[in-house]
Amino acid sequence: MITTRLVILGPPGSGKGTRAKIIGRVYGIPVVTTGDMLREAVSEGTELGRLAEAYMKRGELVRDDIVIGIVEERFSKPDVEEGFVLDGFPRSVKQAEALDRILVKMGIALDIVLNVTARSETILGRLSLRRSCPKCGAVYHIKDMPPKQEGICDECGSPLVQRDDDKEEIILHRLEVYRDQTVPILERYKKAGKVKEISGELEIDQIIDEVKRVLGGV
Repeated sequence: MITTRLVILGPPGSGKGTRAKIIGRVYGIPVVTTGDMLREAVSEGTELGRLAEAYMKRGELVRDDIVIGIVEERFSKPDVEEGFVLDGFPRSVKQAEALDRILVKMGIALDIVLNVTARSETILGRLSLRRSCPKCGAVYHIKDMPPKQEGICDECGSPLVQRDDDKEEIILHRLEVYRDQTVPILERYKKAGKVKEISGELEIDQIIDEVKRVLGGV
C-alpha cells in the first residue's frame, strides 16, 4: 500500500511542482499548494482569506500565522483524509511545528518528506526558460511544458511574462535563502526518519518511474 501523506521539498526550479502533480495523478491524492490555498481562501471570502488578500495586494509575504491558519482551514476538508501531497509548506521550522499540530488534531501523521535535489546549473537553466501568467498564476516552461500558443496562457489567454525572480542574480539569491530556511526543516524530519530523496535532474518521461521507485507501488 502506497504511503499517501507527503510533504515535498525542493529549491525553486528543482521540478518539485511537476513531481507533486505526477504523484497526485499516479496515486490519486490531492496536491495541496500554498498558492492554491491562499487563492481559495481569498475567493471564498474567509476571514483569513481577507487578511491574506491585503498582503498579496501589497506584494508582501503573507504573515506566518495567517498562512498556518489557512493551512488548518484547508486540512479540515474531507478530500485530504485519505492522503495528500503538500507543496510549498512548511517553509520554516515554525511552520513544520504548526503542521505537526494540525495533523495531530486530525489524528494522522506525515509518512514521507520527499526532498527533490538538483544542481544549481540545472535550476538556472530551467528557471531562465520559465514563463508565468501574471493574471491567473499558471506557470509554463518553454522547453518542457510550453503553452499551446507561444507566449499565451492556456488557462486565461493572457500574455506570459518572465518574472523578475526568474533572472539569474535573483535565482542565486533565492537558492541561498532556500538553503538557509530548509536545511533546519530537513534535519528535523531526518531525525524522525521521514526523508526520502528524489532526483530533480530527470527528463519528464523518466519521472513516473523514479516516483514509483522511491514511493512504491499503488
